[in-house]
Amino acid sequence: MSTHPGACELCESPGGEVLWQDGRCRVIRVAGAEAQAFPGFCRVIWKEHVREMSDLAPADRRHLLDVVGAVEAAVRAAVAPAKINLASLGNVVPHLHWHVIPRWTDDSHFPAPIWAAAARPVPARPQPASAALVAALLSELGVAP
Repeated sequence: MSTHPGACELCESPGGEVLWQDGRCRVIRVAGAEAQAFPGFCRVIWKEHVREMSDLAPADRRHLLDVVGAVEAAVRAAVAPAKINLASLGNVVPHLHWHVIPRWTDDSHFPAPIWAAAARPVPARPQPASAALVAALLSELGVAP
């Protein structure tokens, strides 16, 4: 974790099941109700406590966005959603992270954002195995398993 203890949950804990990481960021699989409603939902979390994209050096920004793109492609391969939503809000946790959210036209919140009120019950969808997400992610990153 980061060197910013005591004030940030993403500095103090992984934030979910770690699927992959390097020296700069980690990819986690979201758990709980969000995972049930949006199978394959992942986050890309910058390891150091940084609040904004513009606080990163240009090479770090490129690296982070390359990882976000690889996660998007991996989630698409693993769960075949109708659409992927990418979001970097940081209002609740002011620590740079990107949400990679698979969406379906019949999901509980469609067409609204996942943070809006649900429009219908959560449909039953299979959860992708972590191994499938990891394999797709490693392939997208060009990293050997």
